[in-house]
Amino acid sequence: MAGPVHYEVYIRKTAPAPWSLLMATEDRAQAVQTAEDLLTDDRAVAVRVTKETLDPETMEFTSLTVLTRGTPEVQRKRVVAEDQAGPRCAAPQDLYTPHARETIGRVLEDWLGRNGVTAFELLHRPDLAEKLEASGVELQHAIQKIAVPESQDVGQPVHDLMRHYQKLSDQAVERIVMAGRRNLFPGLENCSIADLAHRMAGQPDRAFIMGGVVSGALKGVRGGRARLDRLMDLADRAPMDGAPHAMVMVPIEQLLCEMLGARTSLADILGPSLDQGASLAAVVRMVAPREINGLIAQEPRLALQVPAVDGPAARLGARLEAGQFPLLAATLARMVLRELVSPRRLRPSDAAGEIDIMRTLATALTVTAGRLLTLEEVQTAFNERSRAIVTADFVAAYVKPCTTVLGEAEALTRLCENVTGTANKRSAARWLAACVGSLRFESEMRAGAPTQTAAQKLGVLAALQRAVRTCGLSEQDDLEINAAIGVVGGVVEAEARIVMMVARSPAPLMQKLSVLLRLAAGETAPLGPAAERARAEAVKLFRAPESRAALSAAPETLVPLKGLMQAAGLAA
Repeated sequence: MAGPVHYEVYIRKTAPAPWSLLMATEDRAQAVQTAEDLLTDDRAVAVRVTKETLDPETMEFTSLTVLTRGTPEVQRKRVVAEDQAGPRCAAPQDLYTPHARETIGRVLEDWLGRNGVTAFELLHRPDLAEKLEASGVELQHAIQKIAVPESQDVGQPVHDLMRHYQKLSDQAVERIVMAGRRNLFPGLENCSIADLAHRMAGQPDRAFIMGGVVSGALKGVRGGRARLDRLMDLADRAPMDGAPHAMVMVPIEQLLCEMLGARTSLADILGPSLDQGASLAAVVRMVAPREINGLIAQEPRLALQVPAVDGPAARLGARLEAGQFPLLAATLARMVLRELVSPRRLRPSDAAGEIDIMRTLATALTVTAGRLLTLEEVQTAFNERSRAIVTADFVAAYVKPCTTVLGEAEALTRLCENVTGTANKRSAARWLAACVGSLRFESEMRAGAPTQTAAQKLGVLAALQRAVRTCGLSEQDDLEINAAIGVVGGVVEAEARIVMMVARSPAPLMQKLSVLLRLAAGETAPLGPAAERARAEAVKLFRAPESRAALSAAPETLVPLKGLMQAAGLAA
C-alpha cells in the first residue's frame, strides 16, 4: 500500500551546476506551475519536478520524474584518486622513470633546447636544477602543461594538481641540490669512471650518483656531435663487464636515447646538410651498419642515397653492431617508423627524390626486419607513407618537371611501382589511368617528335605497358591501363600501316615472320589492336601455300621463332 505523496522542485541555475532542491509541496499543479514560471522568468536554466512516494514498510521514498525542462545536464567527468591520476609521480624518485622523463622533456622542450641539455641531465645536475628553479616562469608553465589536461581528463581540480606537482618539483630540486652540496657526484678529473663504478657497487643510490657523474661529464660540452663523442669516451673507459659495467652503460644509454631523440641533436651529429630522408637513412645505417653495408655491396647505387656515417656516429654504430645499447637501437628504429608515418616530407623540394629515398628506406628496413622491427611494422609504416605520395598535391609536384605526357605516364608508372598497400595502389593507378586515357596522351603519341618514327613510338608504348605489368596493380586496374595504352598503339600503327607494309614487303619470309611475331608478342608494339593485326598477318603468312612449302622444306628455321610464337599465342 502506497504511503504519503509529495512533489519536489529542483533547479539548476547554470548548465554545469548540480541539481538543488527549491521547494516541496503536496500540490502537483503548484509544483509544475512553479517550475514553468522559473524557466519563463530566466531564474533557472533547467527545472525538474519529481513525485516522491513513501513506503510505510521501509520508510524510504520512491522517486518518479514528472517534468524535466531546460538545458540538458552536463555529464561530469569521472573523478579518480590523486595517486592514481596522470603519470602517478608521488615522490621525487618517480620523476626518473622513462615515462616521467619523456613528459619532462616534452613540457620543458624549449628550456632544455636553449640550454642544450636533456631531461636526464636536468634530473642529475644541481646547476641545472637551480637554474630552472630560479627561472620561476618556465617551471610554472611546465606544471600547468601537465596539470590542466590531466584535470580535464580525470575531473580533479587544476589547483590541487598544480599544488601537488609544485610540491613534487620542489622536493626533486632540493634532492638534487643537496646531493651536489654533499659532493655525491664526484668529478672525473682525479679518478676514472671505472674506479668510481667499482667503489659504488652495492650502494643504495648508485644509479642516481652514477647518473650525476655521467651528466656532470657533459657540463660545458655544447653540440650534439661533441656530446656524443664525450659519451663514447666514457663508454670506452667503462669497466669491461659485470655490474660495474652496467652501472656506467645504463645512464649513458638513457642519455643517448634522449639526445638522439631530439631533431636538433640528430642534425648536428649526422650533418646539418642532410634532409629528413637522408637523416633517416643515416640513422638506419648507424643502427644496422653490417646489413646496410652488405646491401650496398650488392647494389652500389644505394650508396648515393644512404649517407656515410663517420666520427662519433660511427663509434656509436660500432657499439650498436656489437649488440650494445639495445634500448637505444630499438628507440632509433621506432623513431624512424614514427617519422615515416608522420606528414613531414622526406625531401620537401624534390618529389622524385622522395620516392627514391622512400624505396631505399624500405629496402634497408626490410633487410633489418626481425632484429630491430617486425616485417609487419615496416609494411604498415610504408603503407602510411605511401598514402602521402598519392595525394593530389604530391602528384602535381611530382609530374611538374615532365615536359611531355609520355614522361608523366612513365613517372606515374614508377609511382605505382613504389607505393604499397591495396588502397594506395588503387589511388596511384587512377592517376596513371587518367593520364594514358586522356586525349592529350593520344594526340601527343600520334604527333610525336619530328625525329621519332611510328615504330619507335610503338616500342615506347610496349615498354610502358611492360612496366605497368610489373607494378603489382590489381587485375582490373592493370587491364584498364594496358587496354588504354593498347588503343593508342593501335591508332599509331593504323595511321602508319606498319603491319601491312611488313606483310607486303619483299623481305624474306623468316624476316617478315620475325617482325610480325615480335609485334604480336608485345615486344615492339603494345598488346591490343596493333598486336592483334600483327598476329592475324602472321597467321596468314603461315597458312599461305608457298610459306608452308618453304617451312616444310626447312623446319629448323622455325626453332628461333618458337618463343615468339608462344608469346603471340600461335604455339603451345
